[in-house]
Amino acid sequence: MKMNFKNTFLVAVKAIMVNKGRSFLTMLGVIIGVSSVVLLTSIGTGLQAYISDQFADLGGSIIFVSPGNPFGEGGGFGGESAFIEGSKPLLKRTQFNQVLRENRDVIRDGVVSGLSTGEAKYRETTKRVTLYGVTASYKDVNKTAAIKGEWFTEAEESKGERVVMLGLSIADELFGNIDPVGKRLRIDSRTYTVKGVLEEEGGGFGGPSFDNYVYLPLETLFDDFNTELIDSFTFDAIDQESVEAAKAGVEETMLKFLDEDEFTVFDQTQLLETINSILGTLTVALGGIAAISLVVGGIGIMNIMLVSVTERTREIGLRKALGATPSQILFQFLIESALLSVLGGLIGLGIAYLGSLGLQAFFPARVTMGAVMLAFGVSAAVGVIFGVAPARRAARLSPIEALRYE
Repeated sequence: MKMNFKNTFLVAVKAIMVNKGRSFLTMLGVIIGVSSVVLLTSIGTGLQAYISDQFADLGGSIIFVSPGNPFGEGGGFGGESAFIEGSKPLLKRTQFNQVLRENRDVIRDGVVSGLSTGEAKYRETTKRVTLYGVTASYKDVNKTAAIKGEWFTEAEESKGERVVMLGLSIADELFGNIDPVGKRLRIDSRTYTVKGVLEEEGGGFGGPSFDNYVYLPLETLFDDFNTELIDSFTFDAIDQESVEAAKAGVEETMLKFLDEDEFTVFDQTQLLETINSILGTLTVALGGIAAISLVVGGIGIMNIMLVSVTERTREIGLRKALGATPSQILFQFLIESALLSVLGGLIGLGIAYLGSLGLQAFFPARVTMGAVMLAFGVSAAVGVIFGVAPARRAARLSPIEALRYE
């Protein structure tokens, strides 16, 4: 009896439908594997896109000066040397002023910033907060607007006035429905006046959210919290075409004060490339870990198909007695295992898509066609690869021995 592809396919579908529960459990490993791979890669991809959008909002003319080398030896952030240099008071206000004086032709403005922590309290609500000391030009360079009140002035900054701007999240946590503008807020043992509340900014380059920061004049931070540590300089070039000239000018001026290995000048493109490189590696690693469950799913398919061959020994013998060739038997069992894997892959993709929609309310997630094709292709390949051994075993059965099998 000569079996064509259609008949072989229908026989395989029927065999799967006869044992629906067992078929579903067999597919479960593939379902989990595909959904995990697609979900994790969608989170990584979505985070990369989110950070790129954050940079785009700033514009392409921002230049940073950081103590030490924030990119580390291998191009990634951190490293022991970066931590040590970042804890030294290497950057000074005089250096910043000198950079602006010598590069007025390519730099519009700049910001000096420093960090500390404190305990903010309003009435009965107390929160541990990050204190971000900045110069008054922060609002213009970083394009950050106040949705309530107004930014502190250069005069208030230079005099070290005890005024603060609140990130949107910390304002909600401390004040709730109360308008915080003009209210008195205690930070550690001192009292500050709230000047305004900032618009939502989100995460800082994938790090802590700026919405949880309390902003205050840099001189106030230095005076009240016993620190002189400047975290970074930020400069705004006149336009994108001036960025390279501005970077060169900044570096030339800074070399008059510090050695080459004591500071780093970089722009948004370099920072974005480094962040994307880190996130890309992390996404691949997470996807690889999730893909292990695909291998487990493949082993499950192989085990069930081996059981199926044993259960259907007489059926195989009858087919062979009626003229089915070993290649047709092999093909039939390969189709069954591939169908189990493909169906599991499709269900996994559906779960991943719905999961990514749910995640978007809390975290940036973006399902890409590349991730879908890769996960689906691997799941189909798993079904074929792990179905070969059971299929070959079925194809090699002797029809006489198979018909006598009980």
